[in-house]
Amino acid sequence: MGERLKHGALLLPLILLLLNYECSSLNFEVEDENSQRMLAQQRNIEANVLKPPKDNTSHSPLPSQTGTFHGRITPPSSEPHIQENNTTTNSTEVAQVPATQATKVETSSRNSRNWVYIVIIPVVGLLVGSLACMVLVSKKKGVATIRPWRTGLSGPLRQAFITGVPKLNRVEIEAACEEFSNIVVAYPEYTVFKGTLSSGVEVSVASTTVRSANDWSKTSEMCFRNKIEMLMRINHKNFVNLLGYCEEEVPFTRIMVFEYATNGSLFEHLHVEGNEPLHWHVRMRIIMGIAYYLQHIHELEPSIAHPVLNSMLIFLTEDFAAKVSEDSVWKEVIRKDKLLGNENNDYFEEKAVDVKSNIYSFGMLLLEIITGRLPYSAEFSLLNLALECIKETGSITPLLDPALRSHKPQELDVIWEVIQECTRINPHERPKMSEINTKLREVLAISPEIASPRHSPLWWAELEILSA
Repeated sequence: MGERLKHGALLLPLILLLLNYECSSLNFEVEDENSQRMLAQQRNIEANVLKPPKDNTSHSPLPSQTGTFHGRITPPSSEPHIQENNTTTNSTEVAQVPATQATKVETSSRNSRNWVYIVIIPVVGLLVGSLACMVLVSKKKGVATIRPWRTGLSGPLRQAFITGVPKLNRVEIEAACEEFSNIVVAYPEYTVFKGTLSSGVEVSVASTTVRSANDWSKTSEMCFRNKIEMLMRINHKNFVNLLGYCEEEVPFTRIMVFEYATNGSLFEHLHVEGNEPLHWHVRMRIIMGIAYYLQHIHELEPSIAHPVLNSMLIFLTEDFAAKVSEDSVWKEVIRKDKLLGNENNDYFEEKAVDVKSNIYSFGMLLLEIITGRLPYSAEFSLLNLALECIKETGSITPLLDPALRSHKPQELDVIWEVIQECTRINPHERPKMSEINTKLREVLAISPEIASPRHSPLWWAELEILSA
């Protein structure tokens, strides 16, 4: 669209220049017409003055310089014979000469003007109209001014998050989820389905278990909409982003469609046998992806704290990049509905975000990633176990995951240092995520781009159809 506007803007001056040239030519022709008309009139006057009277009387002899008379002057042989009414006829003929010339000039001028009207003016009008349509379409879509988005998603998908999340159709979503039979996990509040678009792109579909509008209060609807707005605000490369939603009354439907991470959860790769083990560099990349995401949501205005941060809610993409998700969407709807009551229509306030608790959870997550152990158990706390290991051996190396083939001691040292800072008892003594990321990036040398997943943009064409 921008290129078309640019080309149109370049063509407009050329058309205007051509129009100006034609107008100048037209003025020149008009001036030439006037000049020819005046010249013809002048010749007519001279002809009337210099030409002798044409009648049947003989001319008187003129005296010569010697005083003698030469004979009668004979008219030119080429002059036609003049009748008695020749004076009137001659004046009419003389008047017709400039009129004929003027008619030719006027016809030529009129043809030039017609050419201007028929060709130039419609072309200019068409060009101006096209430019106006381009501008209006660009403003309507709101995509011509797309600025680079920090999510690594395709251009059209960035556009969707800027202008609003697409509203999708239940029929197409139902077909993508095989009539809602492909269940990933079911909770009392909601069910998660796996969907596959016709292009082959996989999506995650979360649907409320409520099946009647009578059981869906105004508070639930308000929470549903607020959650969509909150998820729209996040839009990060390392977050399971919201792709669209479905809101229909018959049958009653409240659905959110998310990205789908194909390699399962981080929990499965750390604690479930049979899954592909994660090497050291892969784990460091996962750590940085989570860290960049947390910094992003903490620095939003107003800031957002991730509700529950653990390995079960961190999923891995095809290239093993971290995608943090949250399962609090429908739980919050039910919880707030119970707290406020179905008849309470007042706007509810979110609890103050606690970013410091996110910092603590991040520290515990780091410890889980490098050791491959559960952070909490009935017998011990992983943090206490690590502190005892440091106290006894002076190193945390004995606690590292046996599945790790190797590790970099310098990187391990900075990871352990960050763990200690994040798990301080006093929340006010815990560092900010920006400070943590600066320290980690200096040693790990993993930028946000490297930590980002490599997305396929194929889903957008399908979602565009679903939202039509």
